[in-house]
Amino acid sequence: MRFHWRIYWVAVVLCVAACSKPEAKPEPAAGPAPAAAAQPAAQPVETDTRPVIVAFGDSLTAGYGLEPGLSYADFLQKQLDAKGYRYRVVNQGISGDTTDGGVTRVAEALRLKPAVVILELGANDGLRGLPVESTGANLTEMVDSFQKAGAKVVLCGMTLPRNYGQDYIRNFEKVFQELTRTRKLTTIPFFLDGVATRPELMQRDGMHPTAKGTEKVAGTVMKYLEPLLRK
Repeated sequence: MRFHWRIYWVAVVLCVAACSKPEAKPEPAAGPAPAAAAQPAAQPVETDTRPVIVAFGDSLTAGYGLEPGLSYADFLQKQLDAKGYRYRVVNQGISGDTTDGGVTRVAEALRLKPAVVILELGANDGLRGLPVESTGANLTEMVDSFQKAGAKVVLCGMTLPRNYGQDYIRNFEKVFQELTRTRKLTTIPFFLDGVATRPELMQRDGMHPTAKGTEKVAGTVMKYLEPLLRK
């Protein structure tokens, strides 16, 4: 029989090609998916159940010109904690606010369901020479709203620089005195007592306390506030 070289070489090439193919690897057997990394359980948010004391006022409450944490309300919280009173002080002071502005913010304060409200407003009314009748009406409206909601009110008395005239100053101070009498309030006769007359406790503007001044103010407030508290 005649040998066909062409057929031979075709057979060789096919054999080499077949032998050079990589051996197919078996697919790994399907198994259970790897377990996801366990996530830490969410920690419940602790609710602060302490009764609320709202410091409601203007720049003297807000801590104007001071670093955060140095308002009288901040020092008051520290004094309460040190004496074992479980209350939470919420600072709702707004610099420049008048009694008109305070009336518009009462609802916001009441949402906190305060046990006590320290009402420190009226100074800006007097410094602007606003009618004392308007100041008195606004303060009365705020006091009535807070008392109706069940909050005890500590009223912070104010006075004015002597250059505002004796008549205006006398009528201005009388607003706080009359409100104290008619609503039977706990009243601090002068919010900046022992501070306003001491330059070292006042900022350069002569109107706002320094940090040492606000600490002293907190002590004054505490003296009138403490009889209203329970441990």
